[in-house]
Amino acid sequence: MAEIKVPTTAGAGTTLSIGRWFKRVGDPVTVQEPLVEIFADGVTHEVRAPATGVLSKVLMKDGQTVEPGTVLGVIDQV
Repeated sequence: MAEIKVPTTAGAGTTLSIGRWFKRVGDPVTVQEPLVEIFADGVTHEVRAPATGVLSKVLMKDGQTVEPGTVLGVIDQV
């Protein structure tokens, strides 16, 4: 299992929000594949997969406010 987290460098001290997920639960993912976009003060960042596997959980939905280090989802490694 690998956690998908907001990078600690992404907009530290600013308001971050989830843009959209590029994958759905059950979809296969590969390491470093873009999974979700986040917005920080008008700038869009992509959060990439930390591992290869299957996206098993999405914990934060589009539009939610998050902080650096927040767990966004989970990948089951195969």
